[in-house]
Amino acid sequence: MPADMTPPHRTAAELADGLPVIRESPRDEGRLEMIVRRPAVGQRQLLEHAALDTVVGLVGDSWSLRRSSRTADGAPHPDMQLNVMNARVISLIAPDRARWPLAGDQLFVDLDLGSVNLPVGTQLEIGTAAIEVTAQPHTACGKFVERFGVAATAFVNSPEGRGLHLRGINARVVRSGAIRVGDRVVKRGPAR
Repeated sequence: MPADMTPPHRTAAELADGLPVIRESPRDEGRLEMIVRRPAVGQRQLLEHAALDTVVGLVGDSWSLRRSSRTADGAPHPDMQLNVMNARVISLIAPDRARWPLAGDQLFVDLDLGSVNLPVGTQLEIGTAAIEVTAQPHTACGKFVERFGVAATAFVNSPEGRGLHLRGINARVVRSGAIRVGDRVVKRGPAR
């Protein structure tokens, strides 16, 4: 396919047909499938390994430089350090793995991210780091529509899609450490 051609977006029927595979995502222990660093707006770097830090999030990512409309002073939102998406969802929406980074998420994991499985406060150990699910919603925006289509946006933003967190979750780093593609992602109970 020529570089200037965008693959066709998935239809609502294709997305609905893929939901059973998403529902089979591991619940307690999964795998880190992809790490994407965003050094600047519109830029993506695929990494085999990276560092997570409690202060800056994914080291080298632009999160700590981005303004947020969800904080009183416009500072980066501390509960939005990381965007995490289920690899089965993005694979359904964008079968070409090279398009996954366009979603804007930093971590793609094969794990059930639904609110029943990962309530707010649940921690995930990845490599030597740990992250915690936050209450900040992660929804599809205009860029998501442009890149993946109206049907995909409706799919992830539907009531069922929101409950399953098909668009993903926001998280913060609670233990700095190293992560690598292929690392186990292990669910730990909510922090006390």
